[in-house]
Amino acid sequence: MRTLLDFEKPIAELETKLAEMKKLAIDNNVDVSAAASQLENSIEELKKETFTNLTRWQRVQLSRHPERPYTLDYIEQMCDEFIEIYGDRTVGDDKAMVGGFGKIGDQTVMFIGQQKGRNTKQRQLRNFGMPNPEGYRKALRLMKMAEKFGKPIVTLIDTPGAFPGLEAEERGQGEAIARNIRDMFMLKVPVICIIIGEGASGGALGIAIGDRVLMLENSWYSVISPENCSTILWRTWDFKEQAAEALKLTALDMKGNGLVDGIIPEPLGGAHLNPTLATDIVKKVILETINELQQISPTQRINQRVEKFSGMGVYN
Repeated sequence: MRTLLDFEKPIAELETKLAEMKKLAIDNNVDVSAAASQLENSIEELKKETFTNLTRWQRVQLSRHPERPYTLDYIEQMCDEFIEIYGDRTVGDDKAMVGGFGKIGDQTVMFIGQQKGRNTKQRQLRNFGMPNPEGYRKALRLMKMAEKFGKPIVTLIDTPGAFPGLEAEERGQGEAIARNIRDMFMLKVPVICIIIGEGASGGALGIAIGDRVLMLENSWYSVISPENCSTILWRTWDFKEQAAEALKLTALDMKGNGLVDGIIPEPLGGAHLNPTLATDIVKKVILETINELQQISPTQRINQRVEKFSGMGVYN
C-alpha cells in the first residue's frame, strides 16, 4: 500500500477507478478504451495542476515522504560499483553519515551523504539521519581522501539537522561542522552538493559547501525546520504552515535568492513515484556537472567557490 499525503488522495481515487474500470473490462470482455483514455487524461491534468501549485508546506511533506529515495538508494542505483568506507579514525562509525567511492561508467566519485531509515529499527540505527560529530569528521576524512586521489566529490544532503544531544555537544558538534565548512572551501577537486530531501541548518551545511549546490524540485533548505520555527515563535507546532511560507525554503525560493545554483526536476508527482527515473535524472546532472567543473583549474574553482559563498546575503 502506498503512503498517501492529503493532496495525493484525489489523484489516488481516480487511479483506483481507472484500475477498477480496466479490471471490469477484462472480466466482462467489454471495450472501455475511450473512457479509460479520458480518465487517464483527467489524472494527468490533475497531477499537473496539483504538483505545479503546491504550497511550501506541501513541498516539505513531499521531501519527507517515507517512500522517497534516500542517499544509499541513489548511490546503489547510480553506481556500477560502490565501496563504503567507515569510521572517523577517532571515535567510531556514525551510521547517519555514509560515504565511499562509487563508479559511474568510467568516472570514480566520492559519495557522501546522510542516510535515514525505512522502519523503526533502521531509523534508530541511522539516528533519523542526524549525524554526530564523528559523522562530520568521517565525511571530512573521505573528502581529504578523494582530494588525495584526485576524485570529484558528490554530497547528498537529507537531514532534519545535526544530532542535538548532550553527548554530541561534548564531542564537539559545532567545531566538527565549522571545520568541514572551512576545509570544503579549499578542496582542490570538484565538489557537487545536492539536497535530495531535507536540508536543515548546520546539519546540512556541514557537507554543503561546493562548486555547485543543487536542489531536487521537492526538497527544502533552511536554517530551521517549519515545526521548530513555529515552536520558537508561537510556542506550538500548529503554525508550521505559516512558518514554512515565511522561511521561503523551497528550491524555487533558494534559487531566486541566489543560495543554490540550480534545481533538478523530479518525475511528476515526486521522486517517490518513480525512483528509477529520479535517479537517472540525478546521475545525468552529476556527470554533466563534473565534466563542466573539470574544465576549470583547481585554483579558479576554489576562488569561485569562495566568491560565491561570500556574496550570499549581499544585495544592492
